Amino acid sequence: MPIDTFVSGASVSPLAPYLDQEPWQAVHNILDILGELIVAMEKLDYRRDGGIVFHRSARIESGITVKPPAIIGPDCFIAAGAYLRDGVWLQDHCVIGPGSEVKSSFLFSGSALAHFNFLADSILGAGVNIEAGAIIANHRNERADKDIRVHYREAIIPTGVHKFGALVGDRARIGANAVIAPGALIDPGQVIGRLTLLDQDSGPK
Repeated sequence: MPIDTFVSGASVSPLAPYLDQEPWQAVHNILDILGELIVAMEKLDYRRDGGIVFHRSARIESGITVKPPAIIGPDCFIAAGAYLRDGVWLQDHCVIGPGSEVKSSFLFSGSALAHFNFLADSILGAGVNIEAGAIIANHRNERADKDIRVHYREAIIPTGVHKFGALVGDRARIGANAVIAPGALIDPGQVIGRLTLLDQDSGPK
């Protein structure tokens, strides 16, 4: 499943060398991917603090927590109370609102979390907007079989991983307090209404 089917700029981004991986594989390997990218970033207009690199134009409010590895790109904004952990890549002009948590995720240019969001083990395309309180879950807590399955073009794909949130296409919109169940594929430009539960896995619990 090509990532650039959902994210048009992926093939010209720093992630291009890793596009031979399935989305859930890329997320699973995010620590290694970021480790390689951080080395290259040292020669650019970034400042490094251990395993975290910030572009000098990024705006970071006080009271945030960022655990390495992480790459915070140009003109990104991270608000007070945000929590980034276990590998986070923000390309440029991304917004992480107050009280939001981002885990093991790639965010392409201009994507934004409003506030009090949870985003885990996911890939967000460019220009994605997530309203307040919306969640992209990454783990099938409700069933004994924890393997994540993805439904794509009438096929059911076993991912072989226990944690994968969503692949969200460019310019998608997710409304306030929506819940996206693990293993979701959201098409470019798709709108998920407020208070919606999106669960694309109809298999046995």
